[in-house]
Amino acid sequence: VSLVPQDPTTALSPGLRIGDQLAEAMSVHGVGGSRSERRRRVGELIAHVRLPDPKRTARKYPHQLSGGQQQRVVIAMALACDPQLIVLDEPTTGLDVTTQAQILDLLRRLRAELGMAMVYVTHNLGVVAAVCDRVGVMYAGELVEDAPVRELFSQPRHPYTRGLIDAVPSIAAPHRSREIVLRGLLKRSELPKGCRFAPRCDFAEEACFEQRQVLLPVAAAHEVACRRVEDVERLTAGHALPTSYVPLAAAGNDSLLDVAEISITYDRQWRFPASSRERLVVVRDVTFDLRARETFSLVGESGSGKSTIARTVGGLLRPLSGQLTFEGRDLAGTVESRTKEVRRQIQLVLQNPDASLNPRQRVHQIVGRPLELFFGLHGKARRDGVEKALEEVRLDTAFASRYPDELSGGERQRVAIARALAAKPRLMLCDEILSALDVSVQTNIVELLRELQAEQGIAYLFISHDLAVVRSLSHRVGVLYLGELCEVGTATEVYAPPYHPYTHMLLSAVPEIDGENEISSAVRTDPGVASARPASACPFAARCPWKVGSVCDDVAPPWRATSEGHMLRCHIPLDELSRRAAESTVRVGSLSDDDGAAA
Repeated sequence: VSLVPQDPTTALSPGLRIGDQLAEAMSVHGVGGSRSERRRRVGELIAHVRLPDPKRTARKYPHQLSGGQQQRVVIAMALACDPQLIVLDEPTTGLDVTTQAQILDLLRRLRAELGMAMVYVTHNLGVVAAVCDRVGVMYAGELVEDAPVRELFSQPRHPYTRGLIDAVPSIAAPHRSREIVLRGLLKRSELPKGCRFAPRCDFAEEACFEQRQVLLPVAAAHEVACRRVEDVERLTAGHALPTSYVPLAAAGNDSLLDVAEISITYDRQWRFPASSRERLVVVRDVTFDLRARETFSLVGESGSGKSTIARTVGGLLRPLSGQLTFEGRDLAGTVESRTKEVRRQIQLVLQNPDASLNPRQRVHQIVGRPLELFFGLHGKARRDGVEKALEEVRLDTAFASRYPDELSGGERQRVAIARALAAKPRLMLCDEILSALDVSVQTNIVELLRELQAEQGIAYLFISHDLAVVRSLSHRVGVLYLGELCEVGTATEVYAPPYHPYTHMLLSAVPEIDGENEISSAVRTDPGVASARPASACPFAARCPWKVGSVCDDVAPPWRATSEGHMLRCHIPLDELSRRAAESTVRVGSLSDDDGAAA
């Protein structure tokens, strides 16, 4: 039995070369034969997980590999002892959609070639649909439903399963109706002795709280732990609940933030002109604007420059060139150079609340800090401000006395949002704030962000690699590749043909719960490095499945407008892009002809 943990950066030793770590796994378990035989086996394992140049890869350290490559190394380590069973614990959480698709493709191939069994632990139901044969749904430590994967998604029977599936964001139907809405959060301290889901179930009766539920067959190979399973089916038939959302018309007309021709580098040598080393430009000539009460999302693979742009807007990185304007006034490049009022109006919410919240401070200290810093509030006024901020993110005021480790992941993220809201910002920078949360908590946070935008008029710069969430939340979307914008437009336009070839690739890699996607061949290739090509060339040329010739390598592609608000950057004419999307066998999400976006 082998284990593939969630985070390869903590699973791999930073001080050991990749080859040594793989050989150590065999040595500890007494397999692989002699040292030379283990070394040969290391090369076979690296090649088996489709990493390039096994000899060179074996000599690298973990930090010299991308996140997806590190996860492949962990999988290779799990294969080292020829296990019969591999347990995969959230192996693609935090990976972008294309890297996730590569890992899932690898797992399917290994299962077919080696005949291994796999236990796949995840909260991503799209991944479950893509890789699993049978699914067990757990709630509060107990199985509530067990069924073949296709039957589970087509005919879910337990209320919790139905709520989970209804909560999954969909590219095809971003604002679809839901039969069951999961209310509240799992509170282990308040579990009844009967059905553990009863406190959150809209169909619970008094007996549900008292009688322990056990799995019982409802169909062939399909078991459910619910005493009211037949009643739930009857009561929910034809009673879908509409999902609330802020319509696109909510965006204002006045520009709040303008980003003009911004280029960014992490290389500090650029300050010294005498240096002969060429600087690494990670974001190149990016331009976009963000209006009041608008959500502008940046999407792209890991390393595309999304978070770098957010950090630059937040003042944590100085731009190499270009101009930032906020409310019509120049925005200083570093946070230290900005006035207190500007710092108050631009707030940053980070991906991991475990790292961004001080574990030694109670919630009232965390949320109260902006009230002290920006408004000089103390005593009762500060306590009232903390309670108001917690109420705005739908948390009970009793949470003010708790420490972060006493909260769930979703509750911690709400505290992080409350801290930003306490400053009464006009612009909130949301950097991958949903990536580690399960689908029901994600849905709650997305609805919260919509409500706050409607109530307070906040604008969001939303950074994410989850394209389904982005479509449900965004007014406009920018698609980034290797630090350059490829496409900009309204969410409806970006998610419909004509696509930029890179946008088409990203959408094809999103796993949908209604069936397997046939992904673009470009998904199986890795992005290069931002500085490894001429500045004038198309950034996507080396991976583009629709490449038209040497012009893509040598000439900067022109911006082509499909409408007043939708532009994409490609040498291929728009009508040709639409035709290629229509003729492609690659399936983009589960979009219907009615969406105008089937491919």
